Amino acid sequence: MTTTNQPITLTDRAAAAIRARVKAGPAGTAGVRLSIRATGCSGNSYHMDFVPENGGLDDDRFEKDGAVLFISRTESWMLFGTVVDYVSDDLGNERFTFSNPNEKGRCGCGQSFQVEK
Repeated sequence: MTTTNQPITLTDRAAAAIRARVKAGPAGTAGVRLSIRATGCSGNSYHMDFVPENGGLDDDRFEKDGAVLFISRTESWMLFGTVVDYVSDDLGNERFTFSNPNEKGRCGCGQSFQVEK
């Protein structure tokens, strides 16, 4: 994985996907929040949800080309240097991907990960 001195990087594809979801999402949505949930066999998984206009006040805010991504300050250490991308496979399945230099291991199915302080 590539390391970066940027706290978080959104690719052009990820920014476009976030803008499209915010536009199609609930009225008054300011952006999306990337968070870490304690789940899975390796302990953590990525989760994204909508942030209302008056929300995200305790979060770090990242913006690219009008796409707004929020990250909880308490989880930012686990996400520092992460590249968020949006990919499509040959069957048309689309999803966000996360290249996180802080990951120290993943479960066999790839759905959860571990980090170390």
